[in-house]
Amino acid sequence: MSDTTPGDGSSGTGESTRAVRAGLPEPVKHEPTLPGPVFAAHFHLPGDPTGPYTYGRDENPTWTLLEQAISGLEAPGADDVETLVFASGMAAISSVIFSRLRAGDAVVLPSDGYQVLPLVRAQLEAYGIEVRTAPTGGDAQLEVLDGAKLLWIESPSNPGLDVCDIRRLVEAAHARGALVAVDNTLATPLGQRPLELGADFAVASGTKQLTGHGDILLGYVTGRAGEAMTAVRRWRKIVGAIPGPMEAWLAHRSIATLALRVDRQDATALKVAEALRNHPDVTGLRYPGLPDDPSHKIASQQMQRFGCVVSFVLPTRERADAFLDALRLVDDATSFGGVRSTAERRGRWGGDAVPEGFIRLSVGAEDPEDLVADVLRALEESAR
Repeated sequence: MSDTTPGDGSSGTGESTRAVRAGLPEPVKHEPTLPGPVFAAHFHLPGDPTGPYTYGRDENPTWTLLEQAISGLEAPGADDVETLVFASGMAAISSVIFSRLRAGDAVVLPSDGYQVLPLVRAQLEAYGIEVRTAPTGGDAQLEVLDGAKLLWIESPSNPGLDVCDIRRLVEAAHARGALVAVDNTLATPLGQRPLELGADFAVASGTKQLTGHGDILLGYVTGRAGEAMTAVRRWRKIVGAIPGPMEAWLAHRSIATLALRVDRQDATALKVAEALRNHPDVTGLRYPGLPDDPSHKIASQQMQRFGCVVSFVLPTRERADAFLDALRLVDDATSFGGVRSTAERRGRWGGDAVPEGFIRLSVGAEDPEDLVADVLRALEESAR
């Protein structure tokens, strides 16, 4: 007999144990431990439309196992939490924002958040919704909370890696009658659990470190079962922003190695940050795991791990481009969290308020010594 129940993760409390066992069904003789993807647009449904699986836009057994797995990581041991998976991180973000807000409402967004948020702001304002923004650092969003219906937190922020006091902001928002959503993409559930910090929603792009191989797009929303999550589910049904069964299955398979990948990547990210700390050409270095980082104190109080992303600034756009070109173990690519290191000059997209020489470096699973050596060599070569 197994001591695992669906969605529970495991009777063990260790993070690796939870990740490896997350969302596995009860064992059935001769059946695989993780069933393959269910490809179905419809299901046999005689009589009244009851039961969990009726039509492929609403539910799928492969989603169910993945959603149970994520719930078990975002809120271990909680029976009142549910997760909904989406076709991408932006689909998940949109589901919360657009299911909660109406014309005349006010929402607070981070001014230093993900570079697609300005597009979201423009759409919200077109719908007659007031959008207020403030930086993540210094808990600045507190200053614009009054009268807001929803507070959107991104901590650590992308790409600047600022951190805010999530507990403090949640308490202030709830006191004013606002719901709180936390983008947990950079931290992952093994680095930070927003629901335990009081948030109403934990939202993330599963495209990044959660699945970690750079080969699928996925998003999710986790929250307490109730009206708010029912509204998110309704939005998913209306817009049809659903993942394919193959993507869901690949994501579930990948979660089994999450703790292994996070431990390696986050530890190496600290080594890279330490190697960059005193380099004469590097300014604006940010990594919450560095003891002298401006966010380290609060990050240490609410995070178990500090993520795999390091950001810094080189003197010019040309120097940044030369640095990226000189790297041999780091791909010049967008996104982050994969087992292969990536880096990019973030200003090329135009949506982030960062200097031209700003670099976002996502640390992969390479040997730390090799990666540090490659980064330092590329800095030297690009200075010539």
